[in-house]
Amino acid sequence: MQFEINKNFIENLENLIDANNSEQVSLLLKELHYADIADIIDELDFDHAIYLFKLIDDEQSADILIELEDDVRERVLKGLSSKEIAQNIEELETDDAADIIGELSEAKKQEVISHIEDVEHAKDIVDLLRYQEDTAGGLMAKEFVEVNENWTNLKCVKEMRRQAQELEKVHTIYVVDNANKLKGILSLKSLLTTSARTPVKEIFDPKVVSVKVDDDGEDVAQIMQKYDLVVLPVIDDLGVLVGQITIDDVVDFITEEAEKDYQMAAGISEDIDSDDSVFKMTRARLPWLLIGMISGTFAAIIIKDFQTIMKTAPLLIIFIPLINSSAGNVGVQSSAIVVQSMANKSFKGKLLTHIIKQLLIGLLNGLVMASIVFGLSQFLFHTNLDISFTIAIALVTVIINAAVIGTIVPIVLDKLNIDPAIATGPFVTTSNDIFGILIYFIVAKMMLGL
Repeated sequence: MQFEINKNFIENLENLIDANNSEQVSLLLKELHYADIADIIDELDFDHAIYLFKLIDDEQSADILIELEDDVRERVLKGLSSKEIAQNIEELETDDAADIIGELSEAKKQEVISHIEDVEHAKDIVDLLRYQEDTAGGLMAKEFVEVNENWTNLKCVKEMRRQAQELEKVHTIYVVDNANKLKGILSLKSLLTTSARTPVKEIFDPKVVSVKVDDDGEDVAQIMQKYDLVVLPVIDDLGVLVGQITIDDVVDFITEEAEKDYQMAAGISEDIDSDDSVFKMTRARLPWLLIGMISGTFAAIIIKDFQTIMKTAPLLIIFIPLINSSAGNVGVQSSAIVVQSMANKSFKGKLLTHIIKQLLIGLLNGLVMASIVFGLSQFLFHTNLDISFTIAIALVTVIINAAVIGTIVPIVLDKLNIDPAIATGPFVTTSNDIFGILIYFIVAKMMLGL
């Protein structure tokens, strides 16, 4: 049954901490999963959180540290000495340990590493810190089981037992040659159903999917999804096995990337959450707000230049919001489809083909919407036929233009090595605000002969 945190539980816990009743606090947390304890710490203030964290044994507190929200973990780490952080780090697998150390300042990072007693563990962590966090090297762990293709089954089992003592879980048995190059994988069934003297090279499966240390994290996620993998070996440029990526790390990566893309699509320029400072949240949101303000200013200038048309046909003003909202919605829809296709590598074919397709979609949507708007302008606003036709034709043109812009913008941004996710929000919307108004009044001027 899932544990649920409520106000009474938190108040009771805080009272026990204030009374320095460590025995009752430990009893209260005894049966809880470390992820639940992390959620509890997220709800506490700094002093209570540090007290609770230090009360827990190193093995469990290490797991809790990984589960904490980023801002809470940052505060908790600041409340711990370098030696205390190192004691927690030693309980973690290398990938998680590298993630934690990577959040520290350079000076604190070196201090923590110097306090890690397991030299090999420290070396592995330092090695992982060399890789960008959004690459296969940044996602992988150094803990894995490997056997040599020249070993017999008997020796293989002995070596596996020795290696497995250092691991929390054994996902896959990797087979390497004398140069530690990845050759394949060995199934437990093959190991158990063949003679003890059988060489590994005769029973391992050479069909193994792997990635290189510098491969992009998104590519890693797509490979694991395509082949239904729970673990993926990582090799260097020489084919040497250097680590493995497990599905839990990929899920965390996908979640973080999705959150970033969602914020970028909403016009937020950096990763923030509701608990961040007013200054940080303002800094993240202001750039696109200013861009939107500038686009609104251009739209106002365009409207000013067409004052004669508005004086002659003032009913055109009523439909400006409809034109803008329609253009914005269509543009965001088109760009969202393109960005999603790029993300899952399904965007194929020539650019012209995609533009023509979106143009036809825009035409069909525009005709349907224009027909409805034509009827509304006639029966609801009692406009004359010339103005109704003008609004309808302008709406179709604006929607087609928005569909094309929504298709082209993310492709152009991708070519410029700019994350196309930003195209699904303010970028397309601000573009269509300007072009939508411009097209609307140009069509009006031509149709009405003004």
